[in-house]
Amino acid sequence: MTNDDLLTAADVQLMQVLAQRVTAERPELINSDASYGELAWNWGRAHAGQGASWRRRLWFAGPDLVAWGWAQLPRSVRRSDGSVKDITGAYLALQVHHDHAALVDEVIEWFDGVADGLERTVLPGAADEFGLRRWTAHGYSPDPEGLGDNGFWTMLNERDLVSVETPALPDGYRFRTADEAGPDAAVQAHLAAWGVVAYSRESYEGLRATPPYRGDLHILVEAPDGTMAASTIMWLDEVNKTVEFEPVGTHPDHRRLGLGRAMLLHGMGRARAAGATHATVACLGAPGDPRAKGLYHGLGFREICRDLPMIKHA
Repeated sequence: MTNDDLLTAADVQLMQVLAQRVTAERPELINSDASYGELAWNWGRAHAGQGASWRRRLWFAGPDLVAWGWAQLPRSVRRSDGSVKDITGAYLALQVHHDHAALVDEVIEWFDGVADGLERTVLPGAADEFGLRRWTAHGYSPDPEGLGDNGFWTMLNERDLVSVETPALPDGYRFRTADEAGPDAAVQAHLAAWGVVAYSRESYEGLRATPPYRGDLHILVEAPDGTMAASTIMWLDEVNKTVEFEPVGTHPDHRRLGLGRAMLLHGMGRARAAGATHATVACLGAPGDPRAKGLYHGLGFREICRDLPMIKHA
């Protein structure tokens, strides 16, 4: 059974259940933007402003969702400085359960239909050999820009939480939670780290309403002058006892002080107390930007999967 409509919050929760199943059975097959935490982050922060351009199709086997496609079509995005960015191409996030791999052809055909005449991009998993063959058969090819030395391909990394080092902050800095610091501080921390992006108080309110957001697992680092110098949100998957960091960012004026490392260690300790046994975090994998990978791998994270950007020109 399939259906086709605009993406809803209820759809995202079904997609998260599929992410939990794939994570438990074949974690190397989790696609980019299809993990439990990424789904929450991408829906929560942007659906209010961009949801009208989001089409989705769901495939079921009995009562269970076994495949989905989330097409993000051309739109205008208002950014934090008031400027507007026009997005002219189409992007597809997707997940197909490995026991129903043949459905990828239907996902591709649906996407080609809703994005006909547009440049189309997709980030299938590099470990999904069958899926990659089917994308190629439908006219998609590896994206040279995405795969270049400064490309945008990403890797998902994991480590266990059996033993977590005690974090150390520079003098005068302290850990806060979003529950303690409040919404304005949480928004300030994100904008300070990421600059001009499509993020606002409305974005944060959308996140707060998206399961499984928890304000006590949204960590901030406050500088001696009250500036929010770093932040991260942790998304706890209670079924698999994993926590995903997304996003992770540090204010430019407070980098190279060890804040990111300390914040992640503090977060892992809180996650372990909340019942998590493993943590995951995604980062750019291209050699031209090794900073995040160096941070995470220096903390014991190791790659479990990566994506392979593919494109089909208009």
